[in-house]
Amino acid sequence: MKIRIPLTPDPVWPDVIKITIEENQEPLVPVSLAPAPLQVYPAYYKMGIPNSVPECHVRTGVYQRLLQAAQALPAGISLLLLDSWRPYAVQQYLYDTLYDALETRLPNKTATELEQMTREFVSLPSTRVDAPSPHLTGGSVDVTLVDRHGLMLDMGTQFDEASVWSHTHAYEEIAAPDARETEVINNRRLLYSVMTLAGFTNLPSEWWHFDFGNQLWAWYSGAERAVYGATQLDSLENRWRREVEKYSVD
Repeated sequence: MKIRIPLTPDPVWPDVIKITIEENQEPLVPVSLAPAPLQVYPAYYKMGIPNSVPECHVRTGVYQRLLQAAQALPAGISLLLLDSWRPYAVQQYLYDTLYDALETRLPNKTATELEQMTREFVSLPSTRVDAPSPHLTGGSVDVTLVDRHGLMLDMGTQFDEASVWSHTHAYEEIAAPDARETEVINNRRLLYSVMTLAGFTNLPSEWWHFDFGNQLWAWYSGAERAVYGATQLDSLENRWRREVEKYSVD
């Protein structure tokens, strides 16, 4: 079933970050081991973004819902995960890069205006316990669809394209879509449908961005609280330290 994409308001960030987080301690898990039709392509690592990681990690609850969404797709179509949990340094790089590009192109804009424009596509970098950036929680995912040949379906814009046409609802506003626009509408509706039916919410300014468990998900789903705060990948050093701490001391 393809759901017509509704016109949804942008998040009111001062209110979003007021939502209580009751961390449930779900670990981050790698998605590259997932069975088809769920595939992984760590886009930022492939692009050479500094400090990006060569794997896509999500919370276990997100992993289960990604599988559910992928399995709901028609035969021959796969769900492709492009980005999920990301280090703070990557969040800062993305924010600064877009902000600088806008500042160069629009020198008459104020700092406040530039920040607002930047936050349309990149969340403010934050490791605050009560207000982490969504992607730092392991609850945000950037996804698209690919065909049986591994080619991405036409979604109207590229992933991470800073354009008004990247807004999830944008193509729904076209009164008489042509053949290509109709294809885009159907592709976006398919992605939106399987993701929302699996329990995700969508960020209205990005057709590719979906959330579960974090403050942004709580804001759009009406949940009383979020269950994912900022998290980190577990390191071998940390695991060894925990094991060593269990040793008895003579």
